[in-house]
Amino acid sequence: MRYIVLPGLALPLLIALAATSLANTAWMQHWQLSSLTLAILLGMAAGNLGQKFIPVSWKPGIHFAQNRLLRLGIIFYGFRLSFQQVADVGLTGLLTDLAVITSTFVGGYLIGTRWLKIDRETAMLTAVGASICGAAAVLATEPVVRGKPHQTAMAVATVVLFGTLGMFLYPLLQGMLHWPDRLMGIYTGATIHEVAQVVAAGNAMNGAVVGAAVITKLTRVMMLAPFLIVLSLFLQRHHPGQEGRPAITIPWFALLFVVMVGVNSLAVVPAGIVPTINTFDSFVLTMAMAALGVESHIGKLRGVGPRPLLLALLLFAWLVIGGVGLTRTINALVG
Repeated sequence: MRYIVLPGLALPLLIALAATSLANTAWMQHWQLSSLTLAILLGMAAGNLGQKFIPVSWKPGIHFAQNRLLRLGIIFYGFRLSFQQVADVGLTGLLTDLAVITSTFVGGYLIGTRWLKIDRETAMLTAVGASICGAAAVLATEPVVRGKPHQTAMAVATVVLFGTLGMFLYPLLQGMLHWPDRLMGIYTGATIHEVAQVVAAGNAMNGAVVGAAVITKLTRVMMLAPFLIVLSLFLQRHHPGQEGRPAITIPWFALLFVVMVGVNSLAVVPAGIVPTINTFDSFVLTMAMAALGVESHIGKLRGVGPRPLLLALLLFAWLVIGGVGLTRTINALVG
């Protein structure tokens, strides 16, 4: 089996190398376009323009990157976080994160499936991209909901679009809200999609804002593991298998993600090695995103229609407007 997947791994590997190189250019860094975003775009270009040149024998390797490497990347993502960061953000940030995640995901799922009549997988992937941590959350949720590549690609596209809009909008909102830096940082970190987008928006304000924003955002990222476990239990209970009984399946990669957060919190790994682990993790996730792009054919994306985009727009509006109300209310209660 290991030799079967090797030829197919070459394509996502090359795309990941190209995406990483592009992401390190000054222009891409200015616009905060990460290697993950670039990888899916390059992968889609390769998969659609060069589809007839991709041998069938490469499929196992592409699927290996799309599934196994994805789980590996999520596990090692834990080295970016620590439990100390949760303590630093305080109860206001923690409760705001919980409120944003719960309201955005549940609201997105209900609006998407009941009002917009979107399939369950697309609605969940779009909602989780808005509610937790953008592309990484979409990728981590895909195996739990058993989403298809084109559904995942659509969800990632909405993260890129509306997260980028947030980068430009939030500095304008700071002048309108006149909030203290810490509160503005909590609001920014709890409601913008991607970590890189949070950094960009915070830097456009000031150092105090970006510090609180990043810690709040990383705390939100840390909630990915318990979220996936709860989601898995929900799906097994409400969508049982053919036997008619819900078989409890635990996403073990999510538990290992928490273990890695604990390892990082205890500082048992030498500090000089952690950046290397994070670089390796970013590249593994970039390969997974490239493989996802290769499998995301335009015809399938067109078949999804405009409704996921409308759902993402509604969720973005909720994050911006509803996020103000949630942040203000929780700060007043806990403050």
